[in-house]
Amino acid sequence: MAHSFPTPAIATLKRQQVNDGLLLNAERWQRAHAYHRQRQNVHYQSLNQPGIVCGLGVQVIPPPEEVAAEYRDQRWVKIQPGIAIDLEGNLIIVPQALNFRITTEVKKPEPLTIYVVAQYRDPDQLENSSPSEVVQETFRIDERSRPPGPLDVELCRLLLREQQRAISMPSDVFFPGYGDIDLRYRHQAQARPQGLVQIAELQHDDPDCSRNYFNLTYLSRSIEDIYPALRGADSIDQVTWDHDLQPYELLYLTGNQGLSLNSRQCSALSAYLNRGGTLFIDAPSEAKALIQSVQRLAQQLQTPLKSLQESRRDHPLRVKPFLFSALPQSRQARIQLLSGGGIILSIGNLAGLWGLDEAMLRSRTEIRTAQELGLNILHFAWKRRQMIDGRDPTSV
Repeated sequence: MAHSFPTPAIATLKRQQVNDGLLLNAERWQRAHAYHRQRQNVHYQSLNQPGIVCGLGVQVIPPPEEVAAEYRDQRWVKIQPGIAIDLEGNLIIVPQALNFRITTEVKKPEPLTIYVVAQYRDPDQLENSSPSEVVQETFRIDERSRPPGPLDVELCRLLLREQQRAISMPSDVFFPGYGDIDLRYRHQAQARPQGLVQIAELQHDDPDCSRNYFNLTYLSRSIEDIYPALRGADSIDQVTWDHDLQPYELLYLTGNQGLSLNSRQCSALSAYLNRGGTLFIDAPSEAKALIQSVQRLAQQLQTPLKSLQESRRDHPLRVKPFLFSALPQSRQARIQLLSGGGIILSIGNLAGLWGLDEAMLRSRTEIRTAQELGLNILHFAWKRRQMIDGRDPTSV
């Protein structure tokens, strides 16, 4: 799953002004070179994401012979040589394999996740560094009981139980168990996507409001594989009308019952839409009460819904990033898509096509076609927020 990495701080760069006769001293030399380092880091951070470039594999090993007897246990790993780049663009170079011992012991009944991370260390900021004409940039390997920080590069993680004495390599790398080395969450250094889409599912008084939650997760996971310019956030949040809705580009709502919003909820929705948010209602064909209430709500907000057939041929829901002539089918009926302002109404339970079919009868083509239409909806929501936020001088 995609991770949200911040862009560089918006601050002007300052460089050393050089004139004939300028006396060169250590402070001015450092200032001149710090400018180039900062410029390189900002360039990297602007276009790329941090992560592992190569190597840095992690394997369980027997305790090294040279360590003291009290540390000769089954908690040793070997970290292979490799290169990583942190959030600021600093290179983390591990030139040779090194042994590392997991020291954390869990003393509570609840399992604890341990993270093994690498971190860049600037020699100029290290204490007790001896003066030398040449200094070597270095790194630190550490273990944490909290998620990695902004400048950490995760090498592996482990889920430890109470009094667990040994760690091991997993028998199935895709489904590690307690005490197994877990490599599933390592990030690779790669190009930064154009945007990150945050999605939330709206909870309301309808027993079917969460029926497609896991399918939303499937869609979010597929974003970077189908359309690498966008990424999905790490999780799909579940919110109510009373939550702060502004962080989300897209709010997803489904069910069967009609919507009934009070004046405060209508005001919150109106403010959300005016700030560039998108509300996507995914109604089954038989959910007449929900469909009619959404159409009334759109009229009330002065954004009546129009079908794609009534809209322009180049409407973004139809052409960006994937071109659609005919929409997918669900239960032998064609999905219908209507929109107005920041409200999108799908009739036919589109999200029901995004995930696994337990009977294993749905074809890959059906799933991919439905997911591509879902990507058009997410792209619409992201682009709408981007353009309205850019137009609004109060946006941050």
